Amino acid sequence: MLKKIVPLVIILLVIVGCYSKDLNLKIRFAQTEGLRADDRIIFEKNCIGKVGTISHTEGGDYIADVKIDKGFIKAVTEHSRFFIINDPSEKRRKAIEMIKVAEGGAPLEKGSIIEGSTRFALLLSLMGEDFGKAMSELGSKIHEVSDEIKQIPESREIKELEHYLNELKEKMKKAGSAFREKIQKEVLPWLQKEIEKLKERLRKFGRENEVKPLEVKMKELRNI
Repeated sequence: MLKKIVPLVIILLVIVGCYSKDLNLKIRFAQTEGLRADDRIIFEKNCIGKVGTISHTEGGDYIADVKIDKGFIKAVTEHSRFFIINDPSEKRRKAIEMIKVAEGGAPLEKGSIIEGSTRFALLLSLMGEDFGKAMSELGSKIHEVSDEIKQIPESREIKELEHYLNELKEKMKKAGSAFREKIQKEVLPWLQKEIEKLKERLRKFGRENEVKPLEVKMKELRNI
């Protein structure tokens, strides 16, 4: 009997060991933005894991328990950044996108708690290094808002864009004069044109007043 049990135990240990090779992490976000269980985690267009439970903390933020598939564990390092996006493959679902801001880095340990970001906050932090890319990404975000106007009557995407402008405002307050001048001369005029285009799209649905909060934020940015 013992001879039969031992091989079974070994097989079970191997199976458990295989499953335990997945990497379980916790990502803290200020807002869930519609993220829910079973949403995908994406890295370079690959699905590398799934979202598990999402809990609300006493501090008012949210913790997403996620599992990274064992085949992608080596890609998850201290240089990984996570933010919530619209899932590019599954309509009406969100996803967590991971990007790497640098090569190498120490691998993240199982159970680590990571501070999530937003795409725009990340772009702002990298803006000095790749200004053109930052503007391209922000332009894509505004066009994404325009494309989703029909589908989202609550204008969640517009509120998200307003949040991004708030982040830009805080960044400008803390930055030096050279950065502020660059933003006011190169970014704000471009942003104003894009917001006007968005307003025209909304006017077709009788919703142009929804852009007013963005216009208020733009005025605040010009006055910094």
